[in-house]
Amino acid sequence: MADAHTYKFRVAMSCGGCSGAINRVLGKLEGVQSYDVSLEKQEAVVVASPGLDYETVLKTIKKTGKKVEWGQEDGESKSIDLPE
Repeated sequence: MADAHTYKFRVAMSCGGCSGAINRVLGKLEGVQSYDVSLEKQEAVVVASPGLDYETVLKTIKKTGKKVEWGQEDGESKSIDLPE
């Protein structure tokens, strides 16, 4: 577990359907050890195995159509811009 990464994202969510969509995609993503999506805090926190990188998690959340406002990897701020 020491090698796990913690990714945190600020995601604009307006309702339970929004947080539900993010819950669904994270639940299906290979390498996710645990996750917590909070509509109240407008954030998603993902604990991922070492093989699951930040960009993959970011891409997965963005696929829901929700706006990601910022992201962190293990407490460090990271870009939310994905390479084309």
